[in-house]
Amino acid sequence: MSEIAVRTAAAVQSAEADRQLTAAAQRAVLDGIPASTRRAYTADLAAFTAWCAGVGRRPLPATPETLTEYTAHLTLIPSPRTGRPLAPSSIERALAAIRTAHQAANLPTPETKGARKVLSGYRQRLAVTKDPAARPRRAAPATPDALREMLATLDRTTLAGQRDAALLLLGYACAARVSELAALDRADAVETEDGLLVSVYRRKLQRHDEVAVPYGAHPGTCPVRAARALLAALAAEGRAAGPLFVRIDRHGRLAPPMTRHGRTIGDPAGRITPAAAAAVVTRAATAAGFEGKWTGHSLRRGFATAARRAGHTLERIGRHGGWADGSRALLGYLEEGDRWERNPVAGL
Repeated sequence: MSEIAVRTAAAVQSAEADRQLTAAAQRAVLDGIPASTRRAYTADLAAFTAWCAGVGRRPLPATPETLTEYTAHLTLIPSPRTGRPLAPSSIERALAAIRTAHQAANLPTPETKGARKVLSGYRQRLAVTKDPAARPRRAAPATPDALREMLATLDRTTLAGQRDAALLLLGYACAARVSELAALDRADAVETEDGLLVSVYRRKLQRHDEVAVPYGAHPGTCPVRAARALLAALAAEGRAAGPLFVRIDRHGRLAPPMTRHGRTIGDPAGRITPAAAAAVVTRAATAAGFEGKWTGHSLRRGFATAARRAGHTLERIGRHGGWADGSRALLGYLEEGDRWERNPVAGL
């Protein structure tokens, strides 16, 4: 083989290598996606792969026609979990999962124009038939009045009650996601003469925010006092460091490390999971007799709604709560808060 041919072959081989990602690099790409989203994407991708196997199509790399067919399938076939076809938002997530899988594998992302036309027609069909799936089911806002009722259901003489009260009040005051609350350590909440400085890692923005939480006017709903009570209770249990929100067993004691087949699972320090933090909100709302959808996001949404009603600006609310500039979710919350207070019909 001539020298030119050898160099050409080497260049081609190098170019092919330039387009490859190692398994470690692929995992690193996926690690950049929040854990809850990653779990949902994993389930979505498994469902897509199974469908492709059943109809004789290739999941990776997928063609635009395959995505169009799959989207049409999802709008018609009942989900095993609900017995109904997926909601439009769930189908959007499935498409995002498929595109993310291509990106992680360093494959060209498939074009989704046809799939989105199918999805647009599906939304229109649901709206015309007044199907409940046409309307996104949002978490109910935990406004101050609702928070007071939820707090009243807790026995704050117990460790569990002190933890739950601090979680509700700090989650509201920091407009924190449950994943951000679960990640807090004792050292992240520092009391000052003006209140509490809470170091919150805003996962979606990938930055640490120092959130100032002032003392509340009423001791029972003061987040600073609630955090102080929890820290004192943890110290009495010998916890001078580690996670702020910990697992507590049904007997009201710090839960021992969880094991499976003799191996420790979960956080060895007993940190609660985001799902357990969300369950605190749901339990308190249920105990208060509230109807509707109450999740961990109720705290964040309730803060935005109440702050807007109190006259605070979009910029201040967004910066305090760690929303990205121009966040559509925040704008939606504020529009709902303005529905009556700033109604343009008033006075006409």
